Amino acid sequence: MSARLADRAVGSLIGLACGDALGAGYGFGPPLPADAPLVMGGRQWEPGEWTDDTAMAFAIAELAAAGARFDEQEVLDRLVIRWVEWMRVAKDVGIQISSVLRAAADEPTEARARAASEALHRRTGRSAGNGSLMRTAPLALAYLADGDEEALAGAARRVSELTHWDDRAGDACVIWSLALREAVRSGTIDVRTQIRWLPTERQQLWHEALDRAEEVEPHEVANNGWVVDAMISAWSAISRSDGPVDAIERAVRSGHDTDTVAAIVGGLVGAAHGVSALPARWRRQLHGWPSRDGAASSSRDLLEMAVLATRGGRPDADGWPSAPRFAPSSVDTLVRHPHDSGVWLASLAGLDRLPAQVDAVVSLCRTGRAQTALETVEFWLVDRPGANANLAVTLDDAANTVAALRAEGKRVVIHCFEGASRTPTVAAVYAARHLGVPAAQALDEVSAALPRTWVNREFAAHLRGLDTGGKPSDKTAATARGWHARTGGVEGVS
Repeated sequence: MSARLADRAVGSLIGLACGDALGAGYGFGPPLPADAPLVMGGRQWEPGEWTDDTAMAFAIAELAAAGARFDEQEVLDRLVIRWVEWMRVAKDVGIQISSVLRAAADEPTEARARAASEALHRRTGRSAGNGSLMRTAPLALAYLADGDEEALAGAARRVSELTHWDDRAGDACVIWSLALREAVRSGTIDVRTQIRWLPTERQQLWHEALDRAEEVEPHEVANNGWVVDAMISAWSAISRSDGPVDAIERAVRSGHDTDTVAAIVGGLVGAAHGVSALPARWRRQLHGWPSRDGAASSSRDLLEMAVLATRGGRPDADGWPSAPRFAPSSVDTLVRHPHDSGVWLASLAGLDRLPAQVDAVVSLCRTGRAQTALETVEFWLVDRPGANANLAVTLDDAANTVAALRAEGKRVVIHCFEGASRTPTVAAVYAARHLGVPAAQALDEVSAALPRTWVNREFAAHLRGLDTGGKPSDKTAATARGWHARTGGVEGVS
């Protein structure tokens, strides 16, 4: 599994949760102006708390992370049990989903849920809400292998029917699940092509829906609680956006069922652009059902499940992403930032001897869940040229996060595996962006404070751009060449 594919897989779940949590406080309100500021939290939701959209997807992701496939009765029985457990403690459950799960609660199985779902449809004729479309992201992660499209289409429909019997709900889940799969695999968004997996007689409805989405603004689709209009609103937001953050915010500003439309959007744009394109100001707040070890689940749980789902439930040879600790290298570094005494620079080994006054960690490499008890904000940053899909965004976001933590009065440690490349780069970007230090000077002085430093050429190019608007700085270029020569040109050591 390539680093970029893993980035996108994680982005699908965290993007869903970001959209859900951002939209939660605006649910069933009016559309908002295009320049209206958006914040997480509001109504009964804490800042960053996800709703039923992510909670139901979480239950699917747990099974996918254990290597499950969703064309097996035993797996779907376990899924219904988990949903019933969630329903009993949930702050809010959609009317249709609540009706089905309560009918199946005394004997939670796939068969009971399907029977209740069908009975509701026969009784009311109204079972085409958006509540099954909102939870599709983790399904796609279980079916990434070549030739898995037909199996995913079948699984998406079968899982949808557990609560939403209407064919249109199932159709939407087939289309979106296959689009999510393609986005994770290739980094491209292609919704319309996936319509071919539907029965021929129902394909025209969805082509017309996407046509309409490309003609209207998201807020012009008033009935986005209905699955067809939810997809129209979601595709309108995506097709008009200039990036994943803009797409999610457009979905929230559409009004009405804001958390669900934004969750649908967030899953797909996160799958296409990666978690590295989603801002830390959202990710660090995420939390919700279920509780683990006395605390609500977090973005770290979503990361672990996404990676394990793409690997058939198996961690890699080092135990990532689920090992409690990862063995550090022999480089044991812990020094103060030369331009801010409230910031430390470290290797992974340095985390084991942090000063008591440190409050937060900005982590630039893989860490074990038990590696630190402090607030940890993780960044998807690979010390290998060509491996980062959103390098500039990630470096600036990491530096901005250091600044935000410092503004909150926290003392921060920045670390990577050896403290040699990623750590000095982010430390220098922080000094350049927020402390008024020229980037070349910041990099030289940060490097002098560390026992060994080598910044790979793409990181160095980003730093040069901070000083020169994209034109190479002779000093920084020469420094980078010197480091490259001293380390023998070996990349990916930090």
